Amino acid sequence: MSQAPVDSPVRELRKFVAPELVFGVDARLLVGRYARNWGVRKMLLVSDPGVARAGWSEEVAECLRREGVQVVTFHGISPNPRDHEVMAGVEVFRQEACDSLAAVGGGSVMDAAKGIGIVASNHEHILKFEGVDRVKNPMPPLICVPTTGGTSADVSQFAIINHTTGRVKIAIISKALVPDVALVDPKTLTTVDAYLGACTGMDALVHAIEAFVSNASSPLTDLHAVEAIRLLHGHLAASLAHADDLDERSAVMLGSLEAGLAFSNASLGCVHALAHSLGGYLDLPHGECNALLLPQVVDFNYEAAPERYAVLGRLLGCDLERRTTSEARRALRQFMIELRESLGIRGALGQRRLGSTDVPVLADKALRDPCNATNPRPPCARDLEVILEESL
Repeated sequence: MSQAPVDSPVRELRKFVAPELVFGVDARLLVGRYARNWGVRKMLLVSDPGVARAGWSEEVAECLRREGVQVVTFHGISPNPRDHEVMAGVEVFRQEACDSLAAVGGGSVMDAAKGIGIVASNHEHILKFEGVDRVKNPMPPLICVPTTGGTSADVSQFAIINHTTGRVKIAIISKALVPDVALVDPKTLTTVDAYLGACTGMDALVHAIEAFVSNASSPLTDLHAVEAIRLLHGHLAASLAHADDLDERSAVMLGSLEAGLAFSNASLGCVHALAHSLGGYLDLPHGECNALLLPQVVDFNYEAAPERYAVLGRLLGCDLERRTTSEARRALRQFMIELRESLGIRGALGQRRLGSTDVPVLADKALRDPCNATNPRPPCARDLEVILEESL
């Protein structure tokens, strides 16, 4: 696509950051070559037990060893990575005198590896870096090998860490968090189960949607967001039904990558602000939270960016033509509900241990999230409460 899909402020200043990246089958096997070229001596390989069982982390470790790199493994990462897990990883990094990092896993692993790198270079607790541009010193070299098609932490300037005592996820945003290299290999998706694939795929789709309607969007981010939406809508369901189909898996992984390039530079919105609050509070899968909140946020935002949502409707095959604004808004909201249910993400937040008394607490936490700054419609606390109430 050679032109932005809707009018964009092409003359406005915009910054775009991305790592060096290699996309394609067996990209993961290049990890040793990069480490050798950098002169790496000892690398901390961050992963989790599930990725280790699938064999991906050991395969990457062996590639490194063949190039003469010493490898120290750290698999102590949970879904929704905890602050104390990051700090435990820092201790291993320091005690073993590591000089670099590799992250092999999904978004939790990559965010944790970024957190370890931040603390290793800046010498403060990970929670001290919450917010935008709070990281002064660059991390040690970091190579990311993503194993899910959704979070795109391998190309983003975001790290999301669970503040365990506060029961909320914090967002750390800085160009210092952009990995040095992303080795994006669709083959790793063949070991992802269908529900996890649905959740991470919806996470990627929400990345693209929120980047597209963001008030910091640009022609560059629009191109990536639109292509991500096209790829994910066209291939996610088929990739879940045919786990070994590398063509379908490649399309989803490429869609995730495109979405990551979009949101890392245009940022996100209320879906992610609320999902960070909800995921930290109830320890729910991040992509599941996004999927359950998306319809209500689309409904809330629609009138602030109707042209953008009209383009989104066309990309998704939801016909909004010849409808009033209110009719189009309701139709797109219902479409988002049907989309997530078609992927197996059913029910509502009330069936996931969220009660009405929790709503004000979560809204207050979400209101402080930096993702709200680029939402097309600035929310107040009551707006966020209503979105959560409608999601119960």
